[in-house]
Parts: sequence; C-alpha cells; structure tokens
Amino acid sequence: MGKTGFVLLFSTDVDLDAKQIIKSYKARFQIEFIFRDAKQFTGFCDAQTRNSKRLDFHFNACLTALNLAKYEVQLRHRQGEAQSPPIPFSMSSYKRLAFNDHLLSRFISMLDLNPTLIKSHPNYPNLRSYGIIAP
Repeated sequence: MGKTGFVLLFSTDVDLDAKQIIKSYKARFQIEFIFRDAKQFTGFCDAQTRNSKRLDFHFNACLTALNLAKYEVQLRHRQGEAQSPPIPFSMSSYKRLAFNDHLLSRFISMLDLNPTLIKSHPNYPNLRSYGIIAP
C-alpha cells in the first residue's frame, strides 16, 4: 500500500483517451480470468460435439455454472452486511470449499456424529476452508 506502480499500455487508436485504454485493459483481464476459470473448472473445452447448437449450449452451460458459483460466493459474503464491497473470486477456492463441505458431511454421517455440535465448533470454519486461496 502506498506504492506507485507503472504500466505501459498500447493502442493502435491514437485518438483514444488514456482512461479509456486503462478501462479496456481492466475489462480484458477480467474476461481472460472468466475464460481461464471456465476452461480449468467447468469443462469449457471438453465438448464432444461439432454441432454448433450443441456447442453453444455447452459453452453457455459452462459460463452459467461459473457465474452461479461467483454469485453464490458474493451472496454468502453479503449476508448480514448491507453495503459490503465485493470480494475476490477464485473458482479454485470455490471448488475446494465444495469438496471440503462434502467430505466433512461424509465424515459426520459415516461416524454418526451430531452435525449441529460439529458445525458449531469454533474450529469448523478453519477445517471447512482448508486449502482455499481466497476468503
């Protein structure tokens, strides 16, 4: 914090305002993150069809799954906080959190433990969030 950084951004449009170039680059990187997460976690590149309508459906389903995961994370974060700023989203962390929830539920059911007692323990959130990148 308090550090000044420099970045060189280029555009072939010489009449474009510097603020617009920065805004475009920020949007571009957000779009790249979306496609990276879709490729890595939702099977975006794993369609086994060449039919254009089926490919459209597949791509839309992958991007919808990603958007729903992002929405759920933001919704959980905002519960109880009326004007909280958005948090960084990591599909890797979301996937890990879902896996941890499933694994802990399996342990609770297979060991015949009281779920209310286990989930109210102060260390449960730490165990649940084991291995995640973002909060």
